[in-house]
Amino acid sequence: MIWNRIKVLRAERDWTQADLADRVGISRQAVISIEKYKYTPSLELAFKIAETFGVSIDEVFKYGEEK
Repeated sequence: MIWNRIKVLRAERDWTQADLADRVGISRQAVISIEKYKYTPSLELAFKIAETFGVSIDEVFKYGEEK
């Protein structure tokens, strides 16, 4: 499973799901799905999300076993 820290990173910046969606160019529903692990973003989208936060991809996403 691909884990992510999107919710934490958004909170640190005081961004809503809609704010992130607008910055990345995806729908708010897509952000919700990624945060809830219902959708795994493409590699291209994952890099775009990391770039939007101004961090490396491994600071946003991590591959690992289920918790």
